[in-house]
Amino acid sequence: MKFKNPIREHREKKEAERRRKEAEAKKKKKRAITLGAVAFVALFIIIGIGSLTEDNTTDPVNPTPPISTVEDSSQPEETKPIVSETEPPKEDTPSETSEPETTVAPIIDLSSIPAYSGSPYVEINGNVPSFADDELTTTSFERYSPLDSLGRCGVAYASIGIDLMPTADRGSIGQVKPSGWHTVKYNGVVDGNYLYNRCHLIGYQLTAENANTQNLITGTRYLNVEGMLPFENMVADYIHETENHVLYRVTPIFERNNLIASGVLMEAKSVEDNGDGILFSVYCYNVQPNITIDYATGDSSLNSGVSTETPAQETQAPVQPGNSAGSAEATYILNTNTMKFHNPSCSSINQMSDANKQEYTGSRDNLISQGYDPCQRCNP
Repeated sequence: MKFKNPIREHREKKEAERRRKEAEAKKKKKRAITLGAVAFVALFIIIGIGSLTEDNTTDPVNPTPPISTVEDSSQPEETKPIVSETEPPKEDTPSETSEPETTVAPIIDLSSIPAYSGSPYVEINGNVPSFADDELTTTSFERYSPLDSLGRCGVAYASIGIDLMPTADRGSIGQVKPSGWHTVKYNGVVDGNYLYNRCHLIGYQLTAENANTQNLITGTRYLNVEGMLPFENMVADYIHETENHVLYRVTPIFERNNLIASGVLMEAKSVEDNGDGILFSVYCYNVQPNITIDYATGDSSLNSGVSTETPAQETQAPVQPGNSAGSAEATYILNTNTMKFHNPSCSSINQMSDANKQEYTGSRDNLISQGYDPCQRCNP
């Protein structure tokens, strides 16, 4: 008969218990490591999805502020801007959101606009502006780009409501000298004789901006009156009649380091009726028939075969008083809406709205340099 050794038996039991506990501890440790790895992976996935969601919800209407200059090697008369391909506007009801935080500029491709061929403007993108649906707002605002290092204007952008329109007569803008400005006359060739006007990107009759340097470019008389003014009048009339808003953007196109814009892209869309009242996208040429313009400097010359008096040019300086009959002071009646001036006895004055009528005493030349045009009826 074998006798059990209690001490040995006790030791064996303790050893077995120790091994059992070690095995359980290893299992717990392994389980904890596995659970930790799973938790880490899950956390990584959650963070990744959250980041993706945040990126996808970034406001698409607020990209980097636009640049109005265009890098292109073509000559001014051969180049042309165009809106990049965009989806057609959706029939969504405009929101009453606040104004966008940045000025949104269209993408311009100068190589696809036809050269000037006798019309002051050409339709772009099927005459449909490149506004995004979420830009449409019934909140009035206006925004103008800061001048660049060459003193050139950038994009002018606004949601124009009747609350932004002028309630007083326009003041003087003769003190502003936009980039490339020259005071130069071509008597009998240019309507009003002066080649250049101080052209508002967004017309005074729309946002009441007067001598705002960020809203004035050197534009030809032809650009100002034949190109831009008809569209400005159309928008102003629509807002007065409906009291609706119009989303409006004007982009001056400067090639490389030119001081004179080759033209301007004008875009507009009525908001409350989603474009039923106002919808256009046009490029207006900054040209003057019978005149050749150096867009790099603003210098100009009369085309060969065209006769006129020798132009009296004063670069970056106003016309000096007392040098001509046009500099003599006289009293005129201004129409601040049509930008015409009249003799006080002109019969057209009776047809003017009092809100647009203003009496002016000063030189004829100064009026023309401010962008006014003499009445063809009374020829002041």
